[in-house]
Amino acid sequence: MDKWFEDKFERERLRRYTKDRLNKNKFNFLRKLSITNWIILANTFIFILLLILIQFFNEERMLELFALQANSFFAGKYWTLLTSMFMHIELWHFLANMFSLFFIGNFLEKLIGRKRIFWLYIISGIFAGFFYAIMSYIFGNTIIGARIFGSPEIFAIGASGAIFSLLGLLAVLTPNNKVYLIAGPLIAIIIQAIIESIFKDSSLLTLLNFIVYFYLLFSLFVLFSFNSRLTKLAIPIKMSFWLLPFVAIVPLVIIGLLLPLPIGNSAHFGGLLIGLIYGFYLKKKYKRKTAMISGAFGG
Repeated sequence: MDKWFEDKFERERLRRYTKDRLNKNKFNFLRKLSITNWIILANTFIFILLLILIQFFNEERMLELFALQANSFFAGKYWTLLTSMFMHIELWHFLANMFSLFFIGNFLEKLIGRKRIFWLYIISGIFAGFFYAIMSYIFGNTIIGARIFGSPEIFAIGASGAIFSLLGLLAVLTPNNKVYLIAGPLIAIIIQAIIESIFKDSSLLTLLNFIVYFYLLFSLFVLFSFNSRLTKLAIPIKMSFWLLPFVAIVPLVIIGLLLPLPIGNSAHFGGLLIGLIYGFYLKKKYKRKTAMISGAFGG
């Protein structure tokens, strides 16, 4: 009996000791990171790695290897569907996508869980790239087609296709929840494209690019400042969630008919489509739960 008691006591003490060690582990915070934040960390690591690789290999080579191009994809570079969605080269592009993913993704993850948001992000990102490649390959060989769907010779990169799927899902689950569209950066990019198309060889374009980059970074900064006066400079527009993804796509498609914009609208639409389909699937399968979510966020 005594030996049994001593052995049992040692096992219990070991369990308590192990538990205490785990709780005090300085890396334990990694266990608590959301899947969304893990995805952001992965994007950040790849962004920094690409910046380093570009110093040894030129940017064009990196794009050829990892970015999505319709002609290259249908020639056999199928892996670019995955690699392109984790690829960012411009700082403003990276910050804009990660900023959007941080707020949208973490909010949605609390509603649908870690596994669902991970697979939605991956599958929708791949589908968005595939949709872009098909539309670009079929319709992008004319001037108008290239402006709407993208030229089959242009490289497409970024996480925005997957992010639009999250917007689509939220548009279904929380349609009346009020959010802000930060219109300032979009307006700045459009103005930049207009000026560049008019003054193609002007020496002032370098200054213009600097101003636009500065404003994009400034817009991200003021959103964290919680200063209402500064926030107004980013031009936030309040609207219902169901309207947000369409407002973010339709005007850019219309403007794209007149001016070449560096935005993959067909990839955005492909991602949005997956998010909407998945949203209606969840509403049909989990009627009570999705009704509770909708009611909790705007009715």
